[in-house]
Amino acid sequence: MSEILLRGTLADVMLLLEGTFPYVSGGVSSWVNQMIRAFPDVRFGIVFIGSRRQDYRDMAYQLPPNVVHLETHFLYDFPPPPMIHGSSGDPAAFDASDRLHDLLRQPGHEAEAGAMIRALMPALREGGALGEDAFLYSRRAWQTITDQYRRFCTDPSFTDYFWTVRIMHKPLWQLMRIADGLIPARVYHTVSTGYAGFLGALLRHRNQRPLLVSEHGIYTKERKIDLFQSQWIRDNRNVFERDISQISYFRELWVRFFETLGRVCYDAGDDIVALYEGNRRRQVLDGAPEARTRSIPNGIDLPRLSKLRDLRKPGVPPVLCLIGRVVPIKDVKTFIRAMLTVVREYPEAEGWIAGPEDEDPEYARECRSLAQSLGLGDKVRFLGFQRIDALLPQVGVLVLSSISEALPLVVLEGFAAGVPCVTTDVGSCRELLFGLPGEDAALGAAGGVVRIADPAALAGEALALLKDPARWQAAQAAGVARVERYYTQQRMVGSYRDLYQRLMAQPDGAGHDRHGGGKPARCPVHGGA
Repeated sequence: MSEILLRGTLADVMLLLEGTFPYVSGGVSSWVNQMIRAFPDVRFGIVFIGSRRQDYRDMAYQLPPNVVHLETHFLYDFPPPPMIHGSSGDPAAFDASDRLHDLLRQPGHEAEAGAMIRALMPALREGGALGEDAFLYSRRAWQTITDQYRRFCTDPSFTDYFWTVRIMHKPLWQLMRIADGLIPARVYHTVSTGYAGFLGALLRHRNQRPLLVSEHGIYTKERKIDLFQSQWIRDNRNVFERDISQISYFRELWVRFFETLGRVCYDAGDDIVALYEGNRRRQVLDGAPEARTRSIPNGIDLPRLSKLRDLRKPGVPPVLCLIGRVVPIKDVKTFIRAMLTVVREYPEAEGWIAGPEDEDPEYARECRSLAQSLGLGDKVRFLGFQRIDALLPQVGVLVLSSISEALPLVVLEGFAAGVPCVTTDVGSCRELLFGLPGEDAALGAAGGVVRIADPAALAGEALALLKDPARWQAAQAAGVARVERYYTQQRMVGSYRDLYQRLMAQPDGAGHDRHGGGKPARCPVHGGA
């Protein structure tokens, strides 16, 4: 299902967004909104990619006036299958496809596989030798699927394998149709790999215009977490066949699929941006050419947020607040369990959960039920989506209990508003709280860091701040100093302005040396690589 909601003729920057702005609130969406508004002279187009239309409500953000084009595509709203006549299929094309799949299974052949993918892209078009009809309805495609099943599948169900392969690949042809019909753009900018990143690669190769890849989290890592937790992927092995040390074959198949999409995107990217050095190294390990990678950390609107400090009342508010979507990756249940210890030792304390609950309603219901079962019904409040300007002046400690993050914008916003934080040891949180070695670390600790899924430790760090005003004030001062020195919107926007201007100025067909070497760009935060 596809729809053009705002039609333009040319975009300076075409944003390729999967499951985020403008329909989903959260850190990435806030960043996209911030970026668009930071460049009022740049004409932005948006391609929104989602799963099914029913999974998304109305827009969560008002479109800035410099958005000139918006189209939405829902990859799993499949239309009824047409009347199709079977075909034999092109043997040479399918032989090449088989060779590609073999290369993708062999470490060390990324360059050869990337070249083959680029060469095969024209065949994916409608009516092409590897087009949707050929893949779904030709005799040669059936032969490939059955052969792959016999050679590699460790699950006894051929039916599940057959439909998994079809469902897995079907969106790729829709992405090809999107690429063929999209208005021209001077630069394509995808904020993830995955389906949006694959679309970016298609557009890069089709139109010979630059592709900028910027990731908040590492998409393949986050998809692995989702896939390991998912209930819809079947494991048909019986109790004697199942090895608990190994993931099911179909989960492994999906993981390899998204890893492949990531490598295709990295191979096509002219510049590849991570939020911090740890994620930049992870991109390189996942196939990103190191010479094209760099780190640009998030930045916040310091003048606006710093004013919130003046709205704070004297003392430390006995409020712990988790700001974020109520979804498993945020591990809201650990926060709720931590509140049981907090309330026992500090009865006046409250726990606020400020974030939308519509992305995973079942998980949200489980969280509410957990709070009730622990007797915290009057101490843990579910506030839904809130504007941070009204919320942060009332908060004593910001809590982040996630099992995966990159460089969380909410922590920086908390620092700017004068709120110390307690986080799990994920992403860049440790360096945000304690600083990088040198002048940054000398600013002091802006809170505490604990291991994942440890309610007792989370409660302990939060209580240490709430019950010790001197420690709380020192943490507040460290957070304010760190965000003012290293994480301003002005600094971040300046880095992206340089990128946009350089990429938009490239003539058609110009681009990177796809097999070039060299050193990574230096980190614009602290100067290191």
